[in-house]
Amino acid sequence: MPKDVGFIKNFILRKLINLGKIGGAHTSVFNLSKGLPNHIRGNKQGQKELKQAIKELINENLLLSKPSTGEQHVSINPRKIKEIKEILKL
Repeated sequence: MPKDVGFIKNFILRKLINLGKIGGAHTSVFNLSKGLPNHIRGNKQGQKELKQAIKELINENLLLSKPSTGEQHVSINPRKIKEIKEILKL
């Protein structure tokens, strides 16, 4: 796993927790890249790592995926909040 993927995963989890996107409240995958550093957000490798991080979080069951209006939306899995807070050291 590239080092940026771990950073991106923590960034996504922290952002969704701070925005209150838990369970039924969800946001577009497009919105997750907002706020990432330009060296990640602004190139193809960074976009690839972002997609990989989202896929890994969904596979780890930390994020819930919801296809909505033709684009993928995600939210925090409410059953994993305790585990996520341990990961983020909150």
